[in-house]
Amino acid sequence: MIIGYARVSTDDQNLDGQLDVLKAAGAERIFAEKITGTVRSRPELDRLLDQLRQGDVITVTKYDRLARSLRDLLDIVDTIQAQGAGFRSLAEDIDTTTPAGRLVFHVFASIAQFERERISERTKDGLEAARKRGRVGGRPSALTDVQKVEVRRMRDVELRSMAEIANLFRVSTKTVRRA
Repeated sequence: MIIGYARVSTDDQNLDGQLDVLKAAGAERIFAEKITGTVRSRPELDRLLDQLRQGDVITVTKYDRLARSLRDLLDIVDTIQAQGAGFRSLAEDIDTTTPAGRLVFHVFASIAQFERERISERTKDGLEAARKRGRVGGRPSALTDVQKVEVRRMRDVELRSMAEIANLFRVSTKTVRRA
């Protein structure tokens, strides 16, 4: 049996395109969900894997619908194959029910992981370059440097409580504590 799996990451994304492609590919049953791929525990995927039988072929429109990391993708495909089923990705024309398909699957998965790691490296390099130019990311401080000095003076000289100081500056006690 051809079993389809469709996934989008957020509620405002639409599954219709994937569902149409999977039906056209002959999927007799389709499991669909709206959940990020970075979460390993996905209810519909777990249900699909529980109901999998020997000879079934899990079909997705693109392999990144099934997993976001190489390790996760390999683990899921190993689980599928351990149950005597196959995996097919339509966009990449990968079909693990054949030896050539298994080879192509591993090559594509490695390339995808490599690209994700390169994106991460470029992001880190960009952040480092920005820091060297004096740009600091993150949320701006709730208190100015002058206010921080005043907070310390109120705490140490006037012996005011953290809660009282926080109320005066309209910030949390945690912010006062950090100052």
